[in-house]
Amino acid sequence: MKRLTAVLMALTLAAALAATLLALTLSSELQLRTTLTQILIALSMAGLVLLAAFSGRRRGTETVRLGQAPSSRRTHKSCTFSDVAANEQALESLEALRDYLKRPEKYVRYGARMPRGVLLYGPPGTGKTLLARALAGEAGVPFFALSGSDFVEKYVGVGASRVRALFKKARKAGRCVIFIDEIDAMGKRRDDSASDERDQTLNALLSEMSGFYTGDGVIVMAATNRIEALDPALLRPGRFDRQIEVGLPGRPQRLSILKLHSRGKPLDADVSLEELAAQTVSFSGASLENLLNEAALAAAERDDGHITRGDLRQAFYKTVAGADREMLASQREKQIIAVHEAGHAVASCLLSPENRLARVSILPAAHGAAGYNLCVPQERVMVEKRHLESQIQVLLAGRAAEQIVFGDDGLTAGASSDLARATELAATMVMELGMREEPSVSLKALGRFCGTGTGAAEECRALLREQYARVKALITSQIAAVDALSRALLAAETLEGDAVRRVVDAHLSIERPESA
Repeated sequence: MKRLTAVLMALTLAAALAATLLALTLSSELQLRTTLTQILIALSMAGLVLLAAFSGRRRGTETVRLGQAPSSRRTHKSCTFSDVAANEQALESLEALRDYLKRPEKYVRYGARMPRGVLLYGPPGTGKTLLARALAGEAGVPFFALSGSDFVEKYVGVGASRVRALFKKARKAGRCVIFIDEIDAMGKRRDDSASDERDQTLNALLSEMSGFYTGDGVIVMAATNRIEALDPALLRPGRFDRQIEVGLPGRPQRLSILKLHSRGKPLDADVSLEELAAQTVSFSGASLENLLNEAALAAAERDDGHITRGDLRQAFYKTVAGADREMLASQREKQIIAVHEAGHAVASCLLSPENRLARVSILPAAHGAAGYNLCVPQERVMVEKRHLESQIQVLLAGRAAEQIVFGDDGLTAGASSDLARATELAATMVMELGMREEPSVSLKALGRFCGTGTGAAEECRALLREQYARVKALITSQIAAVDALSRALLAAETLEGDAVRRVVDAHLSIERPESA
C-alpha cells in the first residue's frame, strides 16, 4: 500500500510538471506564465515536504529496531546431561545449578546466593554450548542463546539498549538460562583504544548483572575461547563469579565421546573405538564427531551396509592432514619432496620414539603442503625442555635433509611452514618458559613491564642455530636411511607408519649421534 501511494504521488507530480512545461511552451501571455510558475513551485514544495515526511518515518522505524533486543533462540528441553560425554568436572559444577533452577526457593530459604554468572572457557569444540543447552534441558526451562557479536553495533548506545532489552525479556520469562556465546566480542578488556559503543555495551552488561535479582531462577551463562582477553570487571565475584574450564578430553573421555556419537551408526565388527580413542590425541569433541561423520559419509557412498575400519582410518587422515590431491610436481620436485619428508620421518623416529608415526606421504595435502608427516604425540601433562628441543629438531630436519642432499643452491620454499613453527617454539622457550640462559626470568613479562630491549631475538637465533646443527649432524650420520626412505616414498607416494619404521630400522647407522 505504501509503495502504491508513493508511485501515485510520483506520477501526479510528473503529470503536473509536464502540463506546466507544455503550457509555458505554448502560451505567451505573461499572466498565464506567472500562474503556472506559481503552481509548479507549490507542487515542488509539496513533493519535498512529503518526501521528507516519508524519510523521517523510515528513519524513526530503523531507530526503534536498532534498539530492540537481538533475536534469540528460545528453546525448551532439547538435550540433557545424558547427551554430554566426558566433561565430568564441568557437569558436577552444573548439578547444583540444575537443582537451583528447579527449586530456587530452597536456596533462598537458606540465604544462599547462587552465582549470578557462569563462564565456560576452553578451546573451541569442547562442548561449552552443549553444556549450557543441557543445563536448560535438565531443568526444563527456556534457553535464550545469543552471540556476543549480536550486541556489537556501530551506533553508540544500540548495544547497551539491546543488553537491557535482553534482561527485561529474561525477567518476564521467569526461570530460564541466558547463554552468550563468544562473550569476548562484547566483553574485551577496556583500554585507550576501545570505542564508546563497546564501552557502553560492556557497562550495560556489568550494570545488569550487578543489579540482577538471582532469586527469580535466572542463570546467565557465557562461553569464550580467550578468558585472558575479558575485562576484569566481568570476572569479579558478583558477576561471572563461577568459572568452569572445559578442556580437551583425555583418552577415556574421547572413548566415551566416540561411543556417544557412534550410536545408530552400523560399525563393522573389526572397528575398535578404543584404538581410535588412543589415536586421536588432542581431538576436541567436535573433531571426534566430525571424524565419525566423515567415515559415515564414505560408507554411505560405498553403500555396503557397514562403516569399516578403513573408513575410519581414511576419515582420520582426512581430518588431520586433509584429502590427498593429485600430484602435479615434476620428477625433480618429487625427489626434493621425498627427501624433505624422509628427513622429518628419520628425525622423528630417532628423536621422539615415544610418539607414533602414523603416515608419511609426498602427495599434496591441506593448507598448501606438498607432503606431510602424520605423527600422533604421546599424551603429556607437562612438557620438558628436551621434548621441545626435539620438536624443533624434527621441524628443521626437512630443511637439513634438503641441504645435505642437494646443497645450498637446492633449498626450496617447502620448509617455510616448518621454519615458522620452529621459530615460534623457540620464541616460546626463550620468552615465556625461561628455558635458556636465565631460567628464572620470563622475558615476555619483562618486556611488558620494562621494555623490549631484552636481547630475546638473539637468544632465539642462538637456540635455532644450535638445534639445526644437532639435527643436521643426525641426518648426515643417517643419510642411508633418508635415501632409502625417500626412494620408497617415490615408489609408493604414501607409506603407513609401520612400513616407514621398517625401512628406517633396516638402514640405520650402528653409531648414532649423542642427540639421538
